[in-house]
Amino acid sequence: MLNRMVEDTELLDRVFGSLADPTRRAMLRMLAGGELSVGELAEPFAMSFAGASKHVKVLEEAGLVRRTIRGRRHSCSLVATRLAEADAWFDYYTRFWNARLDDLETAITLETANTLETANTLETANTLGTAITLETATNMNGAFNADNDNAHD
Repeated sequence: MLNRMVEDTELLDRVFGSLADPTRRAMLRMLAGGELSVGELAEPFAMSFAGASKHVKVLEEAGLVRRTIRGRRHSCSLVATRLAEADAWFDYYTRFWNARLDDLETAITLETANTLETANTLETANTLGTAITLETATNMNGAFNADNDNAHD
């Protein structure tokens, strides 16, 4: 089991390593249209057969390309399985991070709602406090005036 995981990791590393080069990515795009010779893959890049062959070798080692030799012709075809495995790896982490970002959005929304609720409560308390203070002052003023009136009688 562990051996299989190590092999899968190494293969995935080779896939991503081979995809790191723009020439190899372009070659894979070309091969998505069908089988091509190494010479045909080399043409758009103005590179030698040997140069293109080195790129194809890296793609082969990553399991992305299958090369068949018929006489002097080296034909290459895309092996989409490895790309699907890389895509599955990306898909897992896309779902992982989307879930985390959804959790973060929920937390921020709740925090914002709590902050607004607290602010509204404080505003209401301040308004009530001001009203109570004014009422108390009015009552006290009335009581003071009544006491003053009684004192002058």
